[in-house]
Amino acid sequence: MGTTISTVSPALLKTMNGKTPSTGSSSSTSSTSSTSATDSAAQLQNHFMTMLVTQMQNQDPLNPMDNSQVTSQMAQLSTVTGISQMNATLSGLVSNYQSSQSLQAANLISHSVVVPGNAITLSNGNGQFGVNMSAAATNVQATISDANGKVVDTVNFGSLPSGVSALQWDGKTSTGATVPDGQYTFSVTASSGKTNVPATPLSVGLVNSVSTSATGAMLNIANVGPTSVADVLQIL
Repeated sequence: MGTTISTVSPALLKTMNGKTPSTGSSSSTSSTSSTSATDSAAQLQNHFMTMLVTQMQNQDPLNPMDNSQVTSQMAQLSTVTGISQMNATLSGLVSNYQSSQSLQAANLISHSVVVPGNAITLSNGNGQFGVNMSAAATNVQATISDANGKVVDTVNFGSLPSGVSALQWDGKTSTGATVPDGQYTFSVTASSGKTNVPATPLSVGLVNSVSTSATGAMLNIANVGPTSVADVLQIL
């Protein structure tokens, strides 16, 4: 009586991979995994049918393959093929979504937007910026510095509600002197009584152009830099 074939024969692997496998099991596994990673759903089906036919041709006629084995392999093939097709569908949906997002983002060109950042552009004595409060605060203060990091003004805004608030700076120092137009930075501190309130500084910038990336559409904002569309809190 012949012995039952329990492993894939070298002839089978040669048929599927186009070359004779090495004797080491790790090499065979690596080669098979590498091939499977690049196969399409149709190629997987062809390889499966080749493997199934070759197994049947080399089986022990006195101890043939059990029907449950064939059924199990068919179920595995169906699962792998379904996943491969689903991945291809999802990739197509992501690509279409990113293209649509880029077209929609193009409508923001030449518009000012509010995004996370600590930059202030002072122009004609008017600097716009903002803050996103995690909770209402009774004492909100912005410290403004020039390009060299020197503090030029400290502005008290008093009480502010939770959420996004638009703020303005008149371009004057704490002594009343007027500073030149240009780029400045700021930091925000907020408190309610003796409790500190987290506050996120916000910049206001003009959208100059739109670019695409692996994560989606990016807005190229003047004096702020590339920013994700998802980070836009307000459109002015």
